[in-house]
Amino acid sequence: MSRIIFHIDVNSAFLSWDAVDRLQHGETIDLRNIPSIVGGDPKKRSGIVLAKSIPAKKFGIKTAQTLVDAFKLCPQLVCVSPRYNVYTKASKAMMALLREYSPDVEIFSIDECFLDYTTVEKLFGSPLEAAYVMQKRIEDELGFTVNIGISTNKILAKMASDLEKPNKVHTLYPHEVQEKLWPLHVSDLFMVGRSTEAKLIKYGIDTVGDLAQTDLNFLKYILKSHGELIYNFAWGRDVSIVNDEKYSLVKSIGNSTTIPYDITEREDAARYILSLCESVGMRLRAAEMRAYVIAIHIKTNGFDTIQKQHKMLYTISSTNDIYEEAMRLFDVLWNQVPIRHLGVRVSQLQEELPRQLYLLKQEDEKIETLDQTIDDLRERFGKEIISRASLIQTKVKSMSGGVGDDDYPGMRSLI
Repeated sequence: MSRIIFHIDVNSAFLSWDAVDRLQHGETIDLRNIPSIVGGDPKKRSGIVLAKSIPAKKFGIKTAQTLVDAFKLCPQLVCVSPRYNVYTKASKAMMALLREYSPDVEIFSIDECFLDYTTVEKLFGSPLEAAYVMQKRIEDELGFTVNIGISTNKILAKMASDLEKPNKVHTLYPHEVQEKLWPLHVSDLFMVGRSTEAKLIKYGIDTVGDLAQTDLNFLKYILKSHGELIYNFAWGRDVSIVNDEKYSLVKSIGNSTTIPYDITEREDAARYILSLCESVGMRLRAAEMRAYVIAIHIKTNGFDTIQKQHKMLYTISSTNDIYEEAMRLFDVLWNQVPIRHLGVRVSQLQEELPRQLYLLKQEDEKIETLDQTIDDLRERFGKEIISRASLIQTKVKSMSGGVGDDDYPGMRSLI
């Protein structure tokens, strides 16, 4: 029996979720209906575009574009800072709704998932009927729209959901591959990034159909094993299953900043690192997660990048713990060369669970309660409502809620 797989993808997820939350809290303007973006620090116009509205897209604004360039294209652009606690709650609500239709739901990233519909068709009707019902329920009950792709495997379902947006349902069954998939530009195929695209274009492989008709041995020669992978994808071949293990919605959380002057003193670096740790810690707690791995990276004024990470024996979420480990890594890593860019990242995340407090960590509960109180104040009254004494009257501003150059939710592989 052929499988039936759905791929559900939220349209402009961060911006849609932000817009819905603001409307629910009394705002009258829907961010989705005006030129708007989510990203960076709106006051400084620093950082990158994480999500954009359809009106913003008409101005040529693209995801991952710098805020400076986005505002050049559209001076009246509305920019809001990301709120990961809002996004996590919206994502969990959607996953819970979808699990009413199938127990086999695989979280692929914070805004998309796969659903195995194979064994439940008798309960909820044909795949198309069920997809439209799910889509309407998500819009009516949660307030945002999704695209749904339907096929017999995950790669074709994912490609189907991308065919036309927003708020569409598409099929891409094996017999439809030549008609619907092959005319697409090769860069539209999943797992074809910029580097791979450039190599394919160099050899006249412009469309997915061109890729499918190219000799496999030649693709393996120029792209190694990756050539065989995308060749199979071009033919719609994929044997991976929908894995319903309870994965984290986010694989890592990080923040980074380019400093307006060269840092030459440890004390100055420590203040910037503390501010970055505040931002990372606040978002980690908002996502109700804890982290095993702490990482720090440094870019010198000569544009050399050095980085180091460490896995803890236990998970942490408090700003103080993240900062303490980040500074330990910094002291090991820094070679006294002037610094222009700093970043802090946490990874190997797990959901907040009851845990044993270690003998040397008896103050953890009090510290985490204090962190949560500070987070709540900043959420209600703005991030400037409370600041650490060590950051007052210094060159460093609080980065809580800001966006670094490398701020992206994690994405899981199809295979």
